[in-house]
Amino acid sequence: MIKIEMNRVGGDYGFEARDANGHVITTDTSPESGGVNFGVRPMQMLLMALGGCAGIDVAMILKKQRQEVTGFKMDISGEREKGKEPSLWTNVHVVFELQGPIDQGKAERACELSIMKYCSVAETLRRAGAQVTYEVRVTA
Repeated sequence: MIKIEMNRVGGDYGFEARDANGHVITTDTSPESGGVNFGVRPMQMLLMALGGCAGIDVAMILKKQRQEVTGFKMDISGEREKGKEPSLWTNVHVVFELQGPIDQGKAERACELSIMKYCSVAETLRRAGAQVTYEVRVTA
């Protein structure tokens, strides 16, 4: 079982999350909601988790295919339900930007496998009703 410890820090709504390995992430809410911008909003962390999950998948797949990745960036955007509580993600889009002498077809397949098959975060978002889309850009 995975365990995360949460401790309140930094204002009324700031928390520090620590995993069993000692890695730390801070969270907070917006000043409009009473926070002080002490950390990342929890819903933004879901998009960050998607990027981390998909990024690891794609990097591993391309490494196994002996593709030389010299740069790797992702831009992730999302839209949430309006006027609802809780306000779930409805649309999430990932732009994979890969650099290096990478075969375009292999890059596209690696990203597809991640988003559609391997990434648990993408599947979690889909099961919650979000449409998860992606695009792939490769430059030398």
